[in-house]
Amino acid sequence: MAIIPREKPVIENLNSYYLDLEKLFEHYQGELGSGAIHFESSSAEGVVFFDKDDLLNGILKDKGGEIQGKKAIERIIDVAGNNSFSINIYAIDPDKIYLWANLPDAKRIYNNLSTEFTDLEGLIKKMVSEKLTGYIDISINDGNGDGLIFFNNGEIQGGSYSWGKGELSASKKNQELLIEKTKKSGGVFNVSRISLSKTEATSESKEIERNHSSGVLVALEDLLGIFERVVISDKKIKEDFDALLKKKFVEKADKYSFLDPFAGEFEYSDHSIRFSGNASDKELVNALIESVEEIAGDLGILPLISDKLVPWSQTYAKELEQFGISY
Repeated sequence: MAIIPREKPVIENLNSYYLDLEKLFEHYQGELGSGAIHFESSSAEGVVFFDKDDLLNGILKDKGGEIQGKKAIERIIDVAGNNSFSINIYAIDPDKIYLWANLPDAKRIYNNLSTEFTDLEGLIKKMVSEKLTGYIDISINDGNGDGLIFFNNGEIQGGSYSWGKGELSASKKNQELLIEKTKKSGGVFNVSRISLSKTEATSESKEIERNHSSGVLVALEDLLGIFERVVISDKKIKEDFDALLKKKFVEKADKYSFLDPFAGEFEYSDHSIRFSGNASDKELVNALIESVEEIAGDLGILPLISDKLVPWSQTYAKELEQFGISY
């Protein structure tokens, strides 16, 4: 989904079939000075950010994938007539347009955080402490509104709210209202930041490779896989496995900070582990074994799990012995 202002557009529901887009861009560069033009059809979505002098950036997503920058703008112009885009136009303050224009280059770092496991106020504080440059995208349940909160090096730059009046609002009241709405109705949060440079990303990946052996991750994937199959096959257990795991990780985050869903360092999905933290292999193994044992104890299936893990402990006996773990 293209990131656009959440306020009501100044112009809405135009149809690209009847428009000359180059003249449309030129007109609203003069009329508004700076803003965004959002394009949407059944098969594609795009947005173009502009100031009074130039078309600053664009993004286009369709069945063929996603493109950004000048190529995206050129492609939107080329296909607009055939796609019959619905067009909405938003005004954006000139002081903020360059922040908006950089959004297509942002990288998702925390995905689909739910109020079931975290709260927006705590997430905002964490992004401040992490000196985020980027934004939190908030969707409130049951259609009760949505919003964006922007950060620059950990400083809140303002927000865009579905009940706003068309500008990037620095109002603390709007932010507090958004927090209250998520507490009352629940919601989902996604966090994105301006992407690391290729050099930094490569360096970070190498550091992770140095700290974590693939053998340990494979052993832990097998551990969680066995546990998941036991939980899913037990008809007496009504809770969702992923929810059980996340709740336990939240409980243990004080001891093992890398398990905190806020941190985004550990993820188990589709029988695979993604870990980008700096914890040692021993800390990781201890954290996962403790979590499994505690969940199994809570569910009353600890003896069953212990039996099921006998072959696993034999297979990975050397790794367990290395960390001083007997199972």
